[in-house]
Amino acid sequence: RDMGQAKCKVRTLNFRKANFQLFKELVNRTPWETALKDKGSEQSWKIFKDVFQRVQELSVPRSKKLGKEDKKPAWLSQDLLVKSKGKKEIHGQWKQGRVSWEEYRDIAQLCRDEVRKAKMQLELNLARDSKNNKKGFYRYVSQKRKVKESVPPLMSRTGKLVSTNKKVEVQNSFFASVFTGNLSSHTPRVDGPQDRDWGSKVPPTVREDQV
Repeated sequence: RDMGQAKCKVRTLNFRKANFQLFKELVNRTPWETALKDKGSEQSWKIFKDVFQRVQELSVPRSKKLGKEDKKPAWLSQDLLVKSKGKKEIHGQWKQGRVSWEEYRDIAQLCRDEVRKAKMQLELNLARDSKNNKKGFYRYVSQKRKVKESVPPLMSRTGKLVSTNKKVEVQNSFFASVFTGNLSSHTPRVDGPQDRDWGSKVPPTVREDQV
């Protein structure tokens, strides 16, 4: 609870509502030649930083920082949010035996249809207004393209596919076998014609330390 209250107090600079004209005027009012005269690099940087931060506080407002849990989808309207919360309440009542399955099913189906319609309407509006609202269009497209990739099933030494938490064990055994040499069951050899007549010469060989 205390952590939640602390998160609400976090405020960040909102540059979208910044008054850059005021920022420029306040910076120009500073007598830089007098302020930085006969000052070293560290002192000059400290003076500039102090002036910059003071001007920034006057011209750039602060707003509450929103986390992922505070951001709602663009298609989620207030009416749809109320219906979604109502569906969750009905689901809890159904688990307690206070509501029949048919009643919960109808409400869930209605809420699902409303969500689909809202998403379709949002995509239709973005497609129609894509020329005037390119930023919103490409932001929505980039969000839809984000895919969480996972490690595919791995094959163990016994030839079985492993798709559970044992993937880590399979990977560890594989990397361990690489450094211990358990996977290299073949012996080094020289590729080339085997029927060459070397005569009295000794055919070349490859030592294991040369591989």
